[in-house]
Amino acid sequence: MSVSREPRLRRFLVCEPRHFAVQYAINPWMRPDTPVDVDLAQEQWQALIRAYRTHGHTVDTVEPAPGLPDMVFAANSAVVVDGRVFGSLFHAAERRGESAHYDRWFKTAGYDVHRSEFVCEGEGDLVWTGRYVLAGTGFRTTREAHREVQEFFGHPVVSLTLVDPHFYHLDTALFVLDDTNVAYYPEAFSPGSREVLARLFPDAVLASRDDAMVFGLNSVSDGRNVFIAPRAESLAANLADHGYVPVPVDLSEFQKAGGGIKCCTQEIRS
Repeated sequence: MSVSREPRLRRFLVCEPRHFAVQYAINPWMRPDTPVDVDLAQEQWQALIRAYRTHGHTVDTVEPAPGLPDMVFAANSAVVVDGRVFGSLFHAAERRGESAHYDRWFKTAGYDVHRSEFVCEGEGDLVWTGRYVLAGTGFRTTREAHREVQEFFGHPVVSLTLVDPHFYHLDTALFVLDDTNVAYYPEAFSPGSREVLARLFPDAVLASRDDAMVFGLNSVSDGRNVFIAPRAESLAANLADHGYVPVPVDLSEFQKAGGGIKCCTQEIRS
């Protein structure tokens, strides 16, 4: 398939993994007895930042705080649409301290921040398509938060139920390719949610479980370039067949905490 794809420059917010570690278990990927190579994690994260900047994207950084080893997963801190910031209320007590640091960054940058009244984990479960918000639930973000998001942004919210604990956040099972299409792993969703996705995105790029399990769907696309886990080879080939350009970036050290490229990347849409 010969398709010409146009990238759109993005602005990302990230957090250096200075204090990254696996100190508790709040998802099936985390095992506190698994050692983390902090130097390797730092190298992998720096490679991601270089890849973004090489492709013309703007990267801002929030200062990491000691005692918050998951703060590197910036996507979970908020969702930003039209310059409006909907801040997170984390499910796990271990992560709730992250919100204050991200809120402070946004406020210092001139944004007003609305903090969710219900459990809501930012872009982990809230995916902006350019027309509406796809919203995951089942393990973290609640349906009450979905309603709150719709009232706050004034954009339609489409609720999707996740059923496999390995894909506890929507951004581990689906990502937006461009303004019209997505890639996703169907079996991560309930039967009804699979039907909804098939109706909304009849030409979606579908991923296998093998690709999903190596965080191939925890990817970031600028409409042409797709920053993707290198082990998701079949998905990368499928994307290339659809006219996208895979940009492999290895964040394997972060998978020990259940995270990947998208988890480390908050998009600021202003």
